[in-house]
Amino acid sequence: MTFSLVARCKETGMFGLAITSSSPAVAARCSYARAGVSAVASQNITDPSLVPLALDMMERGLTACEVTEEIVKYGKFVDYRQVLVVDKFGGTAIHSGPNSLGIWAQANALNVASGGNLLSNDGIPQVIVDEFLAAKKHIGDRLIAAMQGALDAGGEDGPIHSAGIKILDKVSWPIADLRCDWTEECPIETISTLWEIYKPQLDAYIKRALDPLETPSYGVLGNQ
Repeated sequence: MTFSLVARCKETGMFGLAITSSSPAVAARCSYARAGVSAVASQNITDPSLVPLALDMMERGLTACEVTEEIVKYGKFVDYRQVLVVDKFGGTAIHSGPNSLGIWAQANALNVASGGNLLSNDGIPQVIVDEFLAAKKHIGDRLIAAMQGALDAGGEDGPIHSAGIKILDKVSWPIADLRCDWTEECPIETISTLWEIYKPQLDAYIKRALDPLETPSYGVLGNQ
């Protein structure tokens, strides 16, 4: 029901995630990150409790591979889970249990990992990895390009209804957390449009939080 990627920008150290699914509100349930630490996706009969465990272990210094090994060792029903991890050094690791749904696959490289289930074909994650690595842009643009590449390659075996991207940088909160929780149209196109609107204002929103006296208004009522 899902395909996703977790990634790190080697130039900036930003973490990013993108995910889509036929299920509602997938980004709210399956995508997590902690600035300066890691990005983690938990999917395929999701167990959200695995994520704080993974993030806490990486904050203590474990690598993506070590964390994935611990999840497999101590997690419950791990044969049904897919977990994708990227650490602050760009190391990546994936666990895909043998009971993942339908056609499932995974692919990873330095700074990016992708996985999916109920896919139209098993090449989708590699397309996602290749598209992310090929784009030399802001990590948000690269996340969108990777997901659109997956759609062009066949995407999920059936309609998708929700999607999201999340970006973490030097502050403790996500600097972008854009979601489409349900649509009968294409949620990736919705997220792409949201990103084009949000991207020019991203830095200003950070500055507003850090020093509201030094930030511009975008003419929004209430100047939020």
